[in-house]
Amino acid sequence: MNANGNRIRGVVTGGHIGIPNELADRLPALEIVAINGVGFDKVDLSKARQRGYRVSNTPDVLTTDVADTAIGLIIAQARHIAAADAHVRKGGWSKSEIGLGTRVSGRRYGIFGLGRIGKAIAKRLEGFEGKISYTGRAKQDVGYDYYPSLTELAKNCDVLVIAAAASAETRHSIDAAVLAALGPDGVLINIARGSLVDEGALVKALQLGQLGGAGLDVFEDEPNVPLELYEMSNVVLTPHIGSGTHQTRKAMADLVLANLSAHFSGKELVTPVV
Repeated sequence: MNANGNRIRGVVTGGHIGIPNELADRLPALEIVAINGVGFDKVDLSKARQRGYRVSNTPDVLTTDVADTAIGLIIAQARHIAAADAHVRKGGWSKSEIGLGTRVSGRRYGIFGLGRIGKAIAKRLEGFEGKISYTGRAKQDVGYDYYPSLTELAKNCDVLVIAAAASAETRHSIDAAVLAALGPDGVLINIARGSLVDEGALVKALQLGQLGGAGLDVFEDEPNVPLELYEMSNVVLTPHIGSGTHQTRKAMADLVLANLSAHFSGKELVTPVV
């Protein structure tokens, strides 16, 4: 880096990695940061504007798979899919029965963040005859109930799905008060960013039986997961695989390359952030 830093004009990075300011400062010729992902919370956009380098991401192409992952976590948590699989593999089926699960259809589903992904999740939940409500920056012209606060939304749903963008404003939005409102029968699903959840409060609520369960694809300090969650059978854990299909990863890579090509050809970015 010391030898070549002044020659680097473009950086490709993951949304969960971004580009630290210390690294950007060592790249005086930097022109573009192309994010292979939709989130840009790990990129200092004010610095990008000040320095004059562009930032792009890969929205839309991962919406379908991330929404599918949310539904998968909902079903897996409610019907004990992971625990049932382990039960069979360990030879437990002939010795004991696994506990009963919870019906997925007809439940009350709350969505925090009704953007592209949030809407895709809601559309899928309609197929489960779910009663859907949401909260976000503003009320939208949709056929779902709107609540002005997360706490109110949590009080009025059985499953709270996090699909909001990560930012300084949304950090730890899911705190002890929201979890208490969700209650001992409530379930938290997170396919957005780990920073939106106060993991300490989440672990405590689960340990004390103040929350019914969780399905988590993202964490605050990836790949580190709170060890307490490992032993909780009412929690489903996946390693940030929301966009992890061959089709979507190829589409994301194609969009990264399209943005780089556009920039270095003097054209408008395909999916600009800055």
